[in-house]
Amino acid sequence: MVVPTRIFDILTHYETHYAKPIMVAGKAHGRWTNYATNEFLTIVNDLSKGLLSKGIGKGDKIALMSSNRPEWNFCDFAISQLGAATVPLYPTLSDQDLSFIISDAAVKLILLSNADLHKKITGALQANNLTIPIYTFDPVDGVPSWQRLVEEGKQHDVDLSTYRNAVDGEDLLTLLYTSGTTGKPKGVHLSHKNVLTNVYDCYHLLPDYFKKALSFLPLCHIFERMVVYLYFAKGVEIHYAESLDTIVADISDVKPDGFTTVPRVLEKVYDSIVSKGKALNGLKKQLFFWALQLGLTNKEPGRNSTWFNLKLGIARKLVFSKWQAALGGNIKLIVSGGAALQPRLARVFWAAGMPVLEGYGLTETSPVIAVNSLEKDGVRFGTVGKVLKHVDVKIASDGEILCKGPSIFTGYYKNDEATAEAIDRDGYFHTGDIGELDADGFLRITDRKKEMFKTAGGKYVAPQALENKYMESTFIAQVMVIGENRKFPAALIVPAFDVLKNWCAIKGITFNSREEIIKKPEVIDKYQREIDRLNQGFGQWEKVKKFILLAEEWTIHAGELTPKLSLKRKVIAQRHEKAIAGIYQE
Repeated sequence: MVVPTRIFDILTHYETHYAKPIMVAGKAHGRWTNYATNEFLTIVNDLSKGLLSKGIGKGDKIALMSSNRPEWNFCDFAISQLGAATVPLYPTLSDQDLSFIISDAAVKLILLSNADLHKKITGALQANNLTIPIYTFDPVDGVPSWQRLVEEGKQHDVDLSTYRNAVDGEDLLTLLYTSGTTGKPKGVHLSHKNVLTNVYDCYHLLPDYFKKALSFLPLCHIFERMVVYLYFAKGVEIHYAESLDTIVADISDVKPDGFTTVPRVLEKVYDSIVSKGKALNGLKKQLFFWALQLGLTNKEPGRNSTWFNLKLGIARKLVFSKWQAALGGNIKLIVSGGAALQPRLARVFWAAGMPVLEGYGLTETSPVIAVNSLEKDGVRFGTVGKVLKHVDVKIASDGEILCKGPSIFTGYYKNDEATAEAIDRDGYFHTGDIGELDADGFLRITDRKKEMFKTAGGKYVAPQALENKYMESTFIAQVMVIGENRKFPAALIVPAFDVLKNWCAIKGITFNSREEIIKKPEVIDKYQREIDRLNQGFGQWEKVKKFILLAEEWTIHAGELTPKLSLKRKVIAQRHEKAIAGIYQE
């Protein structure tokens, strides 16, 4: 096949090979709205013409602030085929970061979804004396709708091919700003070529029988956005979940062949299923946990014995078929990224007939560097898979993963100093992650270079390795290991309160409130036993010696998690400074 050179070329390929009644669908207020291919392309082209009528042209930047919905795609493609670039804005950004990004990128126009985001962004603009045209997807009093641009475009007689032909693969496709937790946000400059290289390097991930996907991870992040481009490139029907709260219902409606996710979501699914298993009685309960234990010892395809596969077939029919039904019944594969996936989750989901493909990458790498696949010998549990075709990876002397290639960004926008720090003289991007390549070419991530810390005794500790192990406990919802320059590692733990509540009921312990229950000696003792059990296998200097239980879960909204659900360690540590000080008091 002829590989496109600009992101909007994917649409031409789609129209030629995959035109269908449902290209994308979005859900609002409990109802789905479907867009056929011809309708989708017409809206994109009319929107491009409408933007032209407002003076938008090549090199301009358009901010896009919205949850996942078809309008996101309409705007993204309409902007890109003019040679302009999108600047995605996370809804959780602070006013300070919003105004900085809009100013730094010299944004010419803003497209956003609803009244809440309009209020947020106008406040940020007014505070910094910025005046920029805003159009909204949902009706907002006194604010023009994006549909006005579409309608104006219909009246604008112009040949868009002239504008498309002026766009080169090296031109800027998007500016994605980092969260800025350690300073001002940095704009990651990604070209059409960067992202398209990644799309087609990942082409092999989706088998031809993968026809329908559900999308719920934020399109503001390059992970979901690249995968959505991949869906378009392969003619996959895309359905956008209404919200994170409706995912279960939306999966039931759509019955997708798969979706992308982060480990935290899979952990919640797993914990929910196990919790239901514990509520069973008699033979059903015995069968459930027999199947679960079998799944936890599952090996990669082709590495299990004939006897094991026979038992697995029985387990799938009697138990795992119900897991599949809970996720719509048609799952062919799940792609996991954004954080380390516990190998036990990969083993058990593969055993249940729902393969999870763990991958790895960063915004700066468009984003995938390596990923497991369904191909023969294409998966290795505990790794992030094989390095992609056009990515050159090497491991530095200190263990840091370095990479270069056509999908790797060329630098940070208007920030030569940060670019020089990230990309060395040989053109290799320094990821900040520690890892190793095994003899078969699989990449394993061991920790974040910047997150590793040294105890007061001079011993290095990799917190992610500990956290991943502790997350095997169904009693733990979230955990963060601390201990830099301290005598020993400790942990902040957010209990899985649903599981804890059930345990308390069995033990006859009164559960009045979260704040009260985490102080009860019996509960603290239970978590001590969980930590002691999971500490096995780690060196004495690595083991968590003390911990505190917290009543409130960390969230994106509160600024404690990144949009891809990674821990903002400095923020969490600052908010619990007094409690941490108490841990280390003599």
